[in-house]
Amino acid sequence: MIDQFFWWCVGVLQYIGAITGMGYNMANIVIFVILQPGLILLFFILWRMEKRKNKSK
Repeated sequence: MIDQFFWWCVGVLQYIGAITGMGYNMANIVIFVILQPGLILLFFILWRMEKRKNKSK
């Protein structure tokens, strides 16, 4: 089951790479090296801002 899920994910990345013209490797880099860490950092910053805002009340 995990093997099937892995190959499905590889297929999705290949599809994204083909649609955008980036290729599998570049799609992988954009998603997992740029977008995911960027979103984690964004949500961390938003969480800290909200926490600081609630602390002052």
